[in-house]
Amino acid sequence: MTTAPKPLHISIPETDIKDLKQRLSQTRWPEAELVDDWSQGVPLSYLQDLASEWGSSYDWRACEHWINNQGLQTVRIGHQDIAFLHIRSDKPNAKPLLLSHGWPGSILEFKALIPRLSQGTDGEQTFHLVIPCLPGFGFSGKPQQTGTGVATIAYLFDQLMKAVGYAEYFAHGGDWGSIITQTLPLLPDSGVQGIHITMPVVQPDPATMSELTDEENDALAAGAHYVRWDSGYSTQQASRPQTIGYALTDSPVGQLAWIVEKFWSWTDCERDGVSLPEHAVDRTTILDTVSLYWFTATAASSARLYWESFHPTEELPIVNAPTGVSIFPKEIFKASRRWVEQRFPNVTYWNRLDAGGHFAALEQPDTLAQEIRACIASFT
Repeated sequence: MTTAPKPLHISIPETDIKDLKQRLSQTRWPEAELVDDWSQGVPLSYLQDLASEWGSSYDWRACEHWINNQGLQTVRIGHQDIAFLHIRSDKPNAKPLLLSHGWPGSILEFKALIPRLSQGTDGEQTFHLVIPCLPGFGFSGKPQQTGTGVATIAYLFDQLMKAVGYAEYFAHGGDWGSIITQTLPLLPDSGVQGIHITMPVVQPDPATMSELTDEENDALAAGAHYVRWDSGYSTQQASRPQTIGYALTDSPVGQLAWIVEKFWSWTDCERDGVSLPEHAVDRTTILDTVSLYWFTATAASSARLYWESFHPTEELPIVNAPTGVSIFPKEIFKASRRWVEQRFPNVTYWNRLDAGGHFAALEQPDTLAQEIRACIASFT
């Protein structure tokens, strides 16, 4: 059973904001790293500076005002409450588009994308946007029992689109949102008419391993680097999400470090030989994101998505829906077109970009908006 959508107004208690600032001021810091880069994790001096900004000049109320001004809503689908933004374009030919975020993302990822897609310029295709918080993320309800993995979330989002009046729609996603988007066409009676993804989940073709292209060798090297240096968070969240949840829910600096590291390692943030998160994503946006996880206490519930969804390797199902793929150079998983077309035989749009990374909506909103438009245009 699905209830009618209703408005959801957000107002974090002032006592919670004061508590955050007090916790930040009483942080028990470790000694500094033993290297002069980020290879052991977030450098102490960098994190102290960012935490100081979080506890002093940062303004959560501005972020909260933006969320409320977008018209946050909630709907109950079965036993799950889903919070979402619904931005309708005023253009007569606008098409419905579902935007799905991942971890450590949120609905805030799409802040810059919203006007670019819902308004556009003369002659551009515009979209009615539906942007949900994943279950256990942001302002959606935290699942009360096991079983809320990718397939369940895809079902919930498909039902959400129907609940707000879109029997047919298009979908875009990154990170977990990309995986959810890839799952939508596999649902019985799915309303999705085509998908655009930035992180296609595919496997190399064993038959071509002896004749790999440079692009494919690069993809394998990137995968090996990820496993060796960047996958610790994933292993922890997929195996013991509750354990890491205690630390991150109690320590704002812990939550800050856990997330900001990803804005360094997964973004295209090198400028003049120096890599810093704010070279790709501004500090206010980073602190908005971390604050959203902190104030909603969703460190454990968001991490459980990994526990729910990481299973022994099995054959990936074929996705026959019209598919568009945009590959950004600093995406954590890369693939060649021939690998992708083994799983997605109906690729109608393919492009490799020159700049940007895992958080494409934050790093390159103009480019991503163009990619989504070009992709959906290729479906007709």
